Amino acid sequence: MDEELRSLTERLRQESQGSAEYERLAATRDPDELAAVLVAPGRPLWARELAAFRLGLAGDRRAFEALVLLLNHRDPPRCASAAHALARLGDPRTARAAAALATNELRVAYALHPVRLLVALRAPESVPALITTLRRRLRPHDPYRRVALACVQGLGALGDARARPVLTEALAHPALAEAAVAALARIPARRRG
Repeated sequence: MDEELRSLTERLRQESQGSAEYERLAATRDPDELAAVLVAPGRPLWARELAAFRLGLAGDRRAFEALVLLLNHRDPPRCASAAHALARLGDPRTARAAAALATNELRVAYALHPVRLLVALRAPESVPALITTLRRRLRPHDPYRRVALACVQGLGALGDARARPVLTEALAHPALAEAAVAALARIPARRRG
């Protein structure tokens, strides 16, 4: 069993208090039954999360909206599970949604998982969104160092030369300097022409 799936099922089993509904949703192989949970009124959050996660892993795009909402949730384990499922969903809207969440200054406290998802997706939106998010985190006394560090590491993993200026700026920040050096080393050197 996938480690993220194991973690999610344990967490949601506890949230549901081991209910019969949980067991049914965890065991069903019917994607229509799972999709119905996403639109039915009054369903608990754990049920919606379980249904969306399972549909996402199966590549069923009916899970997209629910997973994006969970990616922006205040609870980090929900964000991590949503990012995991979205990375496997294969929906072309995913990168645009993750970029919008990562660059939303009103929700920057929850940007860590959208940033990591952008790196995993390697989409055209990834590098510009990470550069924007990191540049904003380089202000004095910014409290979101984990988001900044994820951007630095992600830009290094993506290896795009457009990131060189912002990574060079990150060298001046002690909490980011070591990661910025490593990230810059992963970007191909400029060719002299």
